[in-house]
Amino acid sequence: QVQLVESGGGLVQPGGSLRLSCAASGITFSMSPMDWYRQAPGKQRELVAAISSGGSTNYPDSVKDRFTISRDNAKNTVYLQMNTLKPEDTAVYYCHTIRRGMNYWGQGTQVTVSS
Repeated sequence: QVQLVESGGGLVQPGGSLRLSCAASGITFSMSPMDWYRQAPGKQRELVAAISSGGSTNYPDSVKDRFTISRDNAKNTVYLQMNTLKPEDTAVYYCHTIRRGMNYWGQGTQVTVSS
């Protein structure tokens, strides 16, 4: 079965950095698009970064130039490097992929940006 396991969340001060990791299994990782979403309390889940199987990336304006998504196909892992973090980046971050038309999500990892 498909499993996505996130790690790397935590508490960081404003202006700091974190790198999230998502280890995938049960999929042909190199051929799978991978995304990172986040959900803050009381808000809808939103896309923060996407990477295609070919390595093309996409970001919303809210995180562009601060967040970088990357993938290591040898390790079946996708990363989210987050720099210049702001309090409004506080959320649970989820790894996501689609396989045969079905959506798969990780369990989420909490990121808290606070002084």
